[in-house]
Amino acid sequence: MRRWLLLAAMLAAAVAACDGPAPPPGGAGASAVRTVKLGFAAPLTGPQSHYGNDMRNGVLLALDEINASGPRIGGASVRFELLAEDDQADPRQATAVAQKLVDAGIAGMLGHFNSGTSIPASRIYAQAGIAQIAMATAPGYTAQGFRTTFRAMTSDLQQGGALGRFLVRDLGAQRLAIIDDRSAYGQGLADQVEKSARAAGATIVRREFIDERASDFTAVLTAVKSANPDLLFFGGADVQAALMARQMRSLGLGARLAGGEMVKSPNFIALAGAAAEGTLASLAGLPLERMPGGNAYAGRYRARFGSAVEVYSPYAYDATMAMVAAMRRADSSEPARYLPALAETVRAGVTSARFAWDARGDLQDGEITLYRVERGVWVPILSGAGS
Repeated sequence: MRRWLLLAAMLAAAVAACDGPAPPPGGAGASAVRTVKLGFAAPLTGPQSHYGNDMRNGVLLALDEINASGPRIGGASVRFELLAEDDQADPRQATAVAQKLVDAGIAGMLGHFNSGTSIPASRIYAQAGIAQIAMATAPGYTAQGFRTTFRAMTSDLQQGGALGRFLVRDLGAQRLAIIDDRSAYGQGLADQVEKSARAAGATIVRREFIDERASDFTAVLTAVKSANPDLLFFGGADVQAALMARQMRSLGLGARLAGGEMVKSPNFIALAGAAAEGTLASLAGLPLERMPGGNAYAGRYRARFGSAVEVYSPYAYDATMAMVAAMRRADSSEPARYLPALAETVRAGVTSARFAWDARGDLQDGEITLYRVERGVWVPILSGAGS
């Protein structure tokens, strides 16, 4: 019996030698493509989920196109995988999400969306040496001095400066009331609008704030009405802006309403209804149809997701393309090796013919466009450089 077992073993070894080495676990070629993980975080549930999902779609579209091109880094074929997390627009949740993504071994971070989540999370990415490109517009995001922080959009310094001038010099507003939601984004943008409007010669007749979860603004709007402003600027998101527009009309407050890019959304018009007419909002860059790659991008986006571009996805797309391009130039997905290449980015994008950052990680292209709701549609009316 032992002799037969020995012969069987020798025969099996001979067959294996003829057939060649055993394939790697998981089937032939399973180890040929290396996965590079990229992180993403934004509000994917709750009242700001439409912002986060629009942003994520831009990242996904970019990665679809990159993966389809058969990318190679460090002599190996790679495939980019997105690890997406819901930070719920909550700073505490954002830091938990950031640590989770760092522990998962991400090579780069695309997000967060809000300034209030991006700023606390940025320290975690910086400590891990991981590059982060956030949608955050608050000046404090890049003012921390981390070499890992970059923006996908212009800062509030650029947008607020241009918006204040537009409102006063171009639209003739002279008596402004300002309300903000006390978020890093809302208050930061409102501060810059106030500073710029004063410099342009306007008078700030009232400065108020609300809780970013509030829905009844009767008291604060009544106080604003008593100051007789010709324009009310709101620093905050579209849901509250829409409620504010409706309540302004109910109270007979005839001042025009203006906001930043979080107000410039289809969601605002849908929620505000007829009260949306005449509302003003600023947005970084050019209108989609005037962006260098805007029309082509809009077609690819609709084909992939079955809907129109909202606001943020083109900027997220450009950020993703810039990060992967830096890895390719550095021939490495290790943050320490590709970070210098990312900082030196100068490339044509969907949103800008020259997508590049300054030494702090702020975008160099500061073009701002002012929009107005006309017959239920956001219409661009002015463009100019941010300050």
